[in-house]
Formats: sequence, structure tokens, C-alpha cells
Amino acid sequence: MGHLRNGNWHNDDVVTTNDSGEFQREASDFRDRIASDHPEFPPERDRYHLYVSYACPWAHRTLIARKLKKLDDVITVDVVHPHMLENSWEFRSDFEGSTGDTINGHEFLYEVYQQHDPHITTKVTVPVLWDKKTRRIVNNESSDILRILNSAFEDVAARADGDGADPIQEPVDLYPAALQVEIDEVNGLIYEPINNGVYKTGFATDQKSYEHAFTELFGALEEIEKRLTGERFLVGDVLTEADVRLVTTLIRFDPVYYIHFKCNDRKISEFVALSRFLERMLSIDAIASSTHIDHIKQHYYYSHDFINPHRIVPLGPRDVVMNT
Repeated sequence: MGHLRNGNWHNDDVVTTNDSGEFQREASDFRDRIASDHPEFPPERDRYHLYVSYACPWAHRTLIARKLKKLDDVITVDVVHPHMLENSWEFRSDFEGSTGDTINGHEFLYEVYQQHDPHITTKVTVPVLWDKKTRRIVNNESSDILRILNSAFEDVAARADGDGADPIQEPVDLYPAALQVEIDEVNGLIYEPINNGVYKTGFATDQKSYEHAFTELFGALEEIEKRLTGERFLVGDVLTEADVRLVTTLIRFDPVYYIHFKCNDRKISEFVALSRFLERMLSIDAIASSTHIDHIKQHYYYSHDFINPHRIVPLGPRDVVMNT
């Protein structure tokens, strides 16, 4: 994905691994918040902007939260091109659904980071929560942005009545106080072995590291399968951020991770409870309408030429949601 070092772009390897061949995810650098008592970033309509990729599961979380919280007319969005090549994420608009940079007119996402600080040293990732007023990055950590979107804009979000067609009606609180301890525990069960585990499996450069990540991944999926047996959601009987954090990985599993990342013990469609959970989640408009399988497949199979050198993008499977 490349890096900025002292403000200069360097086209580094997409994968960061340690000496044992294990994939290591770098920490996010921007961790500020938006709040009514914040001296610099108070909640305001049409002040903040999301830079996202439809392909990225971390960015997908924020798109789902934005829709669930009725923030479409509060926070604007730009979508990068699905191919991540030598300049990392690009703002080309020649792939359906890609928007270009409508706010700053940049060609590459790394220029957004340079605009924040011309001498910055950082990784360049989506999502990015951008402040149009100060022309600075507020946050680029998806878990933080999820909670910002959940709570910071309650006084400015639209509150139209639902039509009854969607199984999730407002008001939606993805991190209710009574469930926060359990949500945090479930997030911990999901993040490292599943959300990050598919990458640790797919990007391993050593057989032992691959097998370890593979075993942890499917062991965790078995535990979540048990947890979801007879249940609609992961925590309580309501949709929470834990469900959102899990579903973006599940959506990508069968069409991408099973083949491309060698996560081929079983497909999600072969798990009873997990497959029912995924089907239920995709009946929610905020999730279905923000899922773009064409971007997802193009990104992974085309961008990762170190895994798929001929950049052949498979046509299947048939039984996945396709949004264009």
C-alpha cells in the first residue's frame, strides 16, 4: 500500500511481515474524535467527509454506520478506484461507483495525507474522516469512526420514520451502554483471528505462519458459529457494532478469501448459523446497498499481483450480492 516518509511517497510492498513470515498490521496514526465538547472538531452538518473504498472491509464498516445512523446528508463521501497499484488508492473515476476526489481534487489518496501535513510519515489507508473546514484528517481508524458516527451526530441526523420494509428501524444505537462490556468482548473474539486473521492467512510468507493463522481463523469461526446458533445477533437481540464488524469480513469470505487468501477449510455458506446471519444482515438496506462485490473482487484479485500474477478476476460465485 506504500508509505509517506517525510512527506514523500514511497511505493513499498503491500504486505508488512515479520522475520517469521507473519503478517503484521500497522497501527492507525489519526485517532481524534468529533464531539460537542471538542475544541476543534464539533459535530456539524456537511462539515465532515469520508474517503472510502467499497472494496475495503474496514471502510465498509463506516459506510454501513453512516447509513444506519441516517447521516447521508450530514457526512459526504468519496469512493476510490478498486485497483490499488503503485500509487496505492487512486481517485480515478473510470470504474462504476468510483467518484474521484470531489472535495480536494486530488489524484491519489496519499495527497490527502500530504495536505494534512506536507512532511508527514505514515501509512496511507482508508477510511479517512476529513474535516472540510480545517482541511485536516480527524481519524483514519475504522473502529473509532464507527463510534464517532454512532454518537457524535445525534442532534443533526435525519429522523424520518421507517416504512416497515427494513428489519432494522430507527433509532439505532450500535454501542448501547448496557451492552458495551459484552460488545467489547465479542469484538476481541472477532478482530484478531477473523477480521485480521484472513489477512494473516492470505499474506503469510511462511508455511508454519500460514497454518497457524488458518487454524486460528477457523477455530474462531467455529466459536462464532456456536454463539450465533439460535440467535439473530452477536450481542443481545439488537444490531450492534459487533455485527457490523463481523459482517464485512463474512461478505468477502466466499468470493475472495476462500480462494485468494487460501482460507479454504469451509466457505461461510457451509456454516449453518453464520450463513443465516449473513443472509439476515444482507436483508438490511444499509448493509446491502453499501456492498459492491464488483469493487471487492476487482480490488483483491487485480491489486495483489504477488498472489495472483496474471490478475485474473474470477466470475463466480453466483450466490453473492452484486451492487453496481
